[in-house]
Amino acid sequence: MIAIAVALCTGSPTVEAAASDAVRVKDLGKLKGWRDNALIGTGIVTGLAGTGDSPSNRTTRQSLANVLSQFNLTIAPEAVQSRNVAVVMVSAALPTFAREGDTLDVTVSSAGDARSLVGGTLLVTPLKGANGRVYALAQGGLTVGGYRYDANGNVVQKNHPTAGSVPNGATVEVGVKADMLDAQQSVTFVLSEPDYTTANRVANAINSQLGGSLAKARDASGIEIAVPTAQRDQLVSLFTRIENVTVEPDRRAKVVINERTGTVVSGGDVRISKVAISHGDIKIAISSQNTASQPINIWNGGSDIRTAIVTNTRVDVDEPSGTGFVTGANTVSDLVQSLARLKTSTRDVISILRAVKAAGALHGELVVQ
Repeated sequence: MIAIAVALCTGSPTVEAAASDAVRVKDLGKLKGWRDNALIGTGIVTGLAGTGDSPSNRTTRQSLANVLSQFNLTIAPEAVQSRNVAVVMVSAALPTFAREGDTLDVTVSSAGDARSLVGGTLLVTPLKGANGRVYALAQGGLTVGGYRYDANGNVVQKNHPTAGSVPNGATVEVGVKADMLDAQQSVTFVLSEPDYTTANRVANAINSQLGGSLAKARDASGIEIAVPTAQRDQLVSLFTRIENVTVEPDRRAKVVINERTGTVVSGGDVRISKVAISHGDIKIAISSQNTASQPINIWNGGSDIRTAIVTNTRVDVDEPSGTGFVTGANTVSDLVQSLARLKTSTRDVISILRAVKAAGALHGELVVQ
C-alpha cells in the first residue's frame, strides 16, 4: 500500500502573506435598489417544420384560434390541426434604469409537447412584471443551439432543441426608475459578500474620501451613507466618487471543492495546524473469462453429454509498496503543491482535505459542491 505520511508542523512565526490589492467599492457590491426585475409571458412560435405541438394539445389550438380571431378570422379550436405551431413561455430581465425603446434578450422555452423550436418565429408577446403590468413586447426569430430530426423511429438530436433565445428580441414599453434615496435622505451600499471587517473598512474609506462621518456600517452587509443637502441634486457625481473609492477587503479562509469535476480552489493563506495524514492506495481488478468445455474422445455418447460453458473469475489486488513524505506545509496551498509533486490524483487530494477538515486542523470553511 502506498502510505503518504504528512507532517504539518507549526514552526516559528512567519510573515503573513501580502495583503490583497485594493479594489474599488463598486466591485464589492451595489447600491440598494439596484436590481433586475423578472418579466414573463406566454406566446406562440410559428414556422416550425412539423416539430411543433401535437394536434391533441388543447392549449395550442385555443391559443392559435385566439390569435386568428384578432384578424377577423373565426375558427373553432377543434379545427386547428397544425404541427407548425408551439406554445412557449417567454422570460426576460428588466434592468434598473431601463428606458422606453431599450431592447432586452429573451429566453423562450416550450410549454407543450413540441419536439424542436428550430426555425421558429416568436409572435408578439406581452411580458408582464410581478404586478401584472406589461413592461415589454417580445418578438423575432429564435436562435436554438441544437436540433432534432427523426424518421422511421430513428432520432438524431443535439443539445436541447426545445429552448432558445431571441437576442434583443424585446422592446421596453414602460421604463423603470429606482429611487435611491430613502426617507432619511441617505443611500445604502450593500456588499455582495457580507463581512463586518470589510463593511467597516468601506465606511472608513468613504468617510476619508467625502470627509466627515457620512458613512456608517449598520451590519455586515449594509453601509448607510448620508447624502448632504447640497449634493442631493448631484447624486450621479456623488455616486461616482463613492464607487471609485478603493479599499482592501477582508477575505474569509475558504476552500471550495467540486467533486464532480475534481476541482480544488483555495486561498493561498488558509492555515493548517499540526496534523499527520496516512492515505492508502489499493486497486482491485476483477475479470471473468468464459471458455467452452468440449467433450473429446467420446464416441457415440449419450444424449446427456454436451458442450458446457465454464466461467473463470480472476481477482487481482495491486498494493504497491513505498512511502512518500510531505513536511513543512503550513497552508492548504503548500499541502496541495506537495501532494502534486508526489503525483497524487485530484480525487485523493479532495479526500485528504476533507479528512483534515474533519480532524479540526483546517482553519477555514470547506465548501463541497
